[in-house]
Order: sequence, then C-alpha cells, then structure tokens
Amino acid sequence: MDIRNNQTVSEVGHRAKGWVSGFRAFILRGNVVDLAVGIMIGAAFTAVVNGLVSDIITPLIPVPSGSLSTLKWHPFYNPGATVNVGTFINVVITFLIMAFVIYFFVVRPVNALIARYKPREVETSPATRDCPYCLNSVPLMAIRCGFCTSPLPPPNQYPAVQQGAQFASTSAPNNRNLA
Repeated sequence: MDIRNNQTVSEVGHRAKGWVSGFRAFILRGNVVDLAVGIMIGAAFTAVVNGLVSDIITPLIPVPSGSLSTLKWHPFYNPGATVNVGTFINVVITFLIMAFVIYFFVVRPVNALIARYKPREVETSPATRDCPYCLNSVPLMAIRCGFCTSPLPPPNQYPAVQQGAQFASTSAPNNRNLA
C-alpha cells in the first residue's frame, strides 16, 4: 500500500493546519495576551507591596515587644505553639493596599471609559396612552377610545402643527366624523 495515496494520511495535514490556526487565533486574541500581561504585572506588584508592608510599614508600628511584624502569641494551653499575629497583620495590610490600588487605579478608570463609550439609550415616545375615562390603553393618535368610545383629548406629546393638521380635517364642516 502506497502511503502517499492513502486518503486518511493526506487529510492529516489539513486537520493539523486547522488545529494550529485555531490555536494561533486563540493565543493572539487580545484577551489572552492582556490576561497574561495582567497576571505578570500583578505578581510583580504584589511582591513590591509585600516588601513595602513587611519591611517598612509594620516595623514602624510600635508594639511593647518590639515591632508589629515580629509580634507572636503563645497560647497558654500549648506553650510550644506559636501564632504569628504580626505576619497575619502584614497580610491584611497588604490586602487592603492591593484592594485600594486595584479599585482606584483599575476599576474606576475602566468603568469611566465604559460609561464614556457606551452607546446611549435613545428615548422613544410612547406608542399608546391611557384613556382618561376607562383607563384602557389606546393608540397615541386615537381620537376616540376603542373600549368606551369616549372622545379623547389631543395628545400633548406632539407639536401643535401635527395636532392642528389632524384635528382641523375632522372638524371641518364638509367632512363627516366617521370615528
């Protein structure tokens, strides 16, 4: 059997090209690259904030036994155990600084950009109005209610030119009011 004439073998190359091109499209999408850059910058920034908190901020906070970063508590029921309160406080302060920076330097600016470029909703005039007598919904330009047959006042939303043109033709002496 000649391997070059085998249809299954010849289609492998086409399938592999499809997979590779799909993978390339996935990797080169902006979202994946942005996510990778964001993770790398976030990791580097977290290391900087950890160093700032553990080496500068917590040693400056006075505690009777030295500094806050070395604060430890030994439970009375187990003298061999040590609870690193200072380390936990370092983590809490680091979290608060990270949350502050992310909110004010990432979330708020992105929300402002989204609000600026978001398409505004166009206000449309209503297509119906309520009959003042029976409170059923009737078309906006109706001159009589279809439910109670009461004459309706002209709609206030339209300019006077349109209202005058519409109602002038119905009130003319030669026209019959068929409504």
